[in-house]
Amino acid sequence: MDNNKIDIKILLDNAKKGDRKKTLGLFDLSILGIGAIIGTGILVLTGIVAATDAGPGVVYSFLIAALASGLIGLCYAELTTSIPNSGSAYVYAWASIGKRVGFFAGWTLLGVYITTTATVANGWSGYVHSFFAEFGVEIPKALIMSPFNGGIINLPAVIMIFLVTFVLSKGTSESKVLNNILVLVKIAIIVLFVVVGFSYINKSNWTPFLPYGVSGVFAGASTVFFAFLGFDALATSAEETKNVQKTLPKAILISLIVATLMYVIVSLVMTGVVKFDRLNVPEAMSFVLLEKGHNVAAQIIAAGAILGIIAVVLAFIYASANIMMSMSRGGFLPKKFATLNKKSGSPNNALWLIGFIAAICAGLLDIKNLAVFANVGSLCVFFLISLMVILLRRQHPDLERPFKVPFGYVIPIASMIVCILLLANLPLNAWLNYAGWLLIGLLMYAFYSVKHIDAENSMKVDVD
Repeated sequence: MDNNKIDIKILLDNAKKGDRKKTLGLFDLSILGIGAIIGTGILVLTGIVAATDAGPGVVYSFLIAALASGLIGLCYAELTTSIPNSGSAYVYAWASIGKRVGFFAGWTLLGVYITTTATVANGWSGYVHSFFAEFGVEIPKALIMSPFNGGIINLPAVIMIFLVTFVLSKGTSESKVLNNILVLVKIAIIVLFVVVGFSYINKSNWTPFLPYGVSGVFAGASTVFFAFLGFDALATSAEETKNVQKTLPKAILISLIVATLMYVIVSLVMTGVVKFDRLNVPEAMSFVLLEKGHNVAAQIIAAGAILGIIAVVLAFIYASANIMMSMSRGGFLPKKFATLNKKSGSPNNALWLIGFIAAICAGLLDIKNLAVFANVGSLCVFFLISLMVILLRRQHPDLERPFKVPFGYVIPIASMIVCILLLANLPLNAWLNYAGWLLIGLLMYAFYSVKHIDAENSMKVDVD
């Protein structure tokens, strides 16, 4: 065996001995994926990207991002059903390329999930402020803005992250019920927006449909790709999924299809009711209805957004903790973060550390520039995911693959090309932020990981 790689037989043997309860079915996983995707993207990004990048052509931006996500999702489905492990890209890279690439794949995902959690929480606090302001209750700006923006702390974001972490620490069964309810609320307010806004569509608002040209559509696609990051969080739930070989691929595709349809319909209604150049506001859905005098409906949507965005935070904290747990099992991070709580079966040490870091980022830092690195990091990981499908097929042709991406290598190669195209449209500061996170990871790897890597016990966990 190559000492640089983990023996894939170890992963398969240990996966069969997994200690985590199988509590997630197709409905739960699909809802988890939909909840992670239709969050800040549909409630915040749609209007902003329409106003600044793509105009009504934001519909095409979402379709391009969805196509990229669909190609990547198929690659994920093959890997997760072949190697059902909560480590996602970290484990696949370790098995196919080596421990160094495996570490940095996992480290990148941790950064992406934590930054996304903090970004979403910040957007959520804006909805909270707007909602209470409509009732004459003004939250002091010092308590809803970071020190970098003239405040003291974004307190609502901090409180929300800690509450979500607390719920997750009680176990998957309890948290999935809350998540399902929150996602259904979010779907309900989207349906309300479409039903109320549809009759106000003015086709002249769709002219010109591509005011910023084709380049604007692709720039918008690179931006809104952030909105589709949630589907990959499903790959981290493999160990808790019932009948994972059939359930996980279906859930990935269902969540992508449903979310894409919602993005397209909302984009068409939004840009049809109000001219695109007026949509550069974070609460675009409420803004559109307020413009037409539907104050009550706008308030319902704002309230629903407050609840619905919590589902996104829940999905990403859950995914972050699973990645940290898996990396800790392999010795890349301290072993205590792989320990499962005896009562809840959750990796509570990992959960609380992730929650604490995300709360600090959301409450005290100016995350506007940090957030753009999520797209760079995720696209780099997705490029690796597509490459690893090819590598594992060549290295382990006899590996059982309950789901196999069709058409040979066509889809993995197309997926890699799309990732490169989207990466090329991202700004320099996004790359610089990503490089800074990798530098921190390099120090962690050099001073801790290399001394503690433990392939034999990469799936073995303690229960406290």
